[in-house]
Parts: sequence; C-alpha cells; structure tokens
Amino acid sequence: MMVLMLTVGVSTTSAQKNHNVSFIPKEVWKDTDGNMINAHGAGLMKYKGTWYMYGEYKVGKTILPSWATWECYRTDVSGVSCYSSKDLLNWKFEGVALKAEPDNPESDLHPSKVIERPKVIYNKKTKKFVMWVHAESADYSKACAGVAVSDSPVGPFKYIESFRPNDGMSRDQTLFVDDDGTAYQFCSSENNQTLHINRLTDDYLRPEGTFVRRFVDMAREAPAVFKFNGKYYMLSSGCTGWDPNRAELAVADNIMGEWTVIGDPCTGPDADKTFYGQSTYVIPVNPKKGLFIACFDMWKKKDLADSRYIWLPLIADKKTGKMEIPWRDNWSLNDFK
Repeated sequence: MMVLMLTVGVSTTSAQKNHNVSFIPKEVWKDTDGNMINAHGAGLMKYKGTWYMYGEYKVGKTILPSWATWECYRTDVSGVSCYSSKDLLNWKFEGVALKAEPDNPESDLHPSKVIERPKVIYNKKTKKFVMWVHAESADYSKACAGVAVSDSPVGPFKYIESFRPNDGMSRDQTLFVDDDGTAYQFCSSENNQTLHINRLTDDYLRPEGTFVRRFVDMAREAPAVFKFNGKYYMLSSGCTGWDPNRAELAVADNIMGEWTVIGDPCTGPDADKTFYGQSTYVIPVNPKKGLFIACFDMWKKKDLADSRYIWLPLIADKKTGKMEIPWRDNWSLNDFK
C-alpha cells in the first residue's frame, strides 16, 4: 500500500489576495493579512483542532560580524513568532509568542544573542505549553537549550533558563512526544559531530538524566522526527553551514535504541541538495493513513528575513517503510486525499 507525507510553497487567488489555494515551494508565502510568513526553523503543534506554527522571527538587516571566522550571518534576536491555521495553508499571525529582551544584555533573548529552531509541545499533565529553543551566544560557543512555558498556545511564553542537556552541547534541536506522553529532545552535540537523544522529565522542562549518543561522528543536524507504522524516523541534513546538502533518513524500532540510515528520500531536480532546503519538521497530518508534510527552510544567508519555505509530499510504503519526497512545483492537500 502506498501512502504519503507532504512539502510546501504557496499560490493565492486573484480575488482574495490573502487566501492561499495551493503550496508553491520557494515562493513568497503570505499570511491571512497579506504579510510574508516569518517563522524560520519552525516547529508545529496541533491543539484542539488548530495547528500552531512557531519559528525564528527574523526582522532587520542580516549582518556578518567583523570578528567572524566562518559564515555566521545573523539578524538581531526579535523573538519567536506564532501562527495559527485550520488547514496548514492559510496562517493567521498571532504575534511574537516569545519576545526579545533588549534591555537585558545578559539574557539569552537579548538582540545580540542567537535563538534558533523553536519547538513547542503540550503537556497534558501540567496543562502547559513548553517551548525549547537552541539558545546561543553570538559566537556560537554557548551551545545550550533554552526553555520557556505558557498557559496558552499563542503565548506569551515566559523564559525560564538555558542549560546543556545532560552536560552535552545542544545546537540544532527538535522535540518529539511519543504515544505514551514521554517527551524527547534530539540535538546536535559534541561540536555537531554526534546527535544526542535526551529523555525529558514529566513536566517537559528538563532532561531526566537518560540520554543516548547516536549517529556518532556522522555530523548530522536539523533533525525532524516522526512516527509511522510503529517505527520512528528522523530526517536530517549534513553540516555545511548555510549551504544545502543531501538529506538523510534514518529509522529505529525504539527511540532510544539503534538507528539505521536508509538513505536520501528526495527525488527530482536538485534532490541531491534537498531542493536547496534544510529539514526543520515533519507534520503528522493523518499518521494512521500515512499522511504527513515534510517541512524545509530555504535559507538566504545574506538576507535571512527573505528565507523561503519548502513543504513537499513524502510518499511511504507501509509494507517496506520505503519513503520518497518528490519535488512538486505546485500542490494541494486535496491531491493526496
């Protein structure tokens, strides 16, 4: 049986400028107010029938610091944006859910610092929305995870603290909640050479002390984790800075167990460069039917605010577990019902 997981860009009707009718990868994607969606390195969450998207809110000029020894292009920290949607195509801007702290130079949220890859999960026990981010110094030496919490999916989120999970570096990261409610953080660690999987406490605010080292010396980043047909999958990229590289998919029977690399699922023009994108999240649209959306960022390193989105279909074979992410110039969820 062939089933499908999906990837995005967007078109609009001429009569309703702010109503998107299909996904068009790499093109400008506007929200319901007609403004360009600003949610980079995004994570998504569904709560009471509504999807929420959280991303790096990039405004202002992109700079390369004078002291830079590598291409660490950046914008000042402006916070984490939040958007809501019923159909994953038309997004309402809910505001900045986690705001910068310009008056506190010591804060992780000061404009001079770096906040990346926000991910939010809901804790059914505490009834709190928990956000984890990659909290970084301007020179990328901090390598920490930052945690914030809110009573509402749209915020405001209150920043709690940053730390190195289980004393390990934490850069590109994502969160995953299993069917039993146990949460995990996946992060690039050990100078981005090895990936750590950290099991979280019941309140999702800290690591609970158990972790494993996986993909040792394989230099993987941008992890996006999902579950299909009883198995765990992780989509990731190589470590080549802002420049695109080949995607990789891995699978495991146990999230803290051994992972097996099963190759690059991308097909079509520029597949060997992940269509000039980098993975950030896989959306479980209808996991039981095998319907997902694979989300990528197309970074513009010299104008980060103009970075685009690539959301494409992922096709999975339920019997073999083989998956494919084919390029599509223009597509709709209706194509896969």
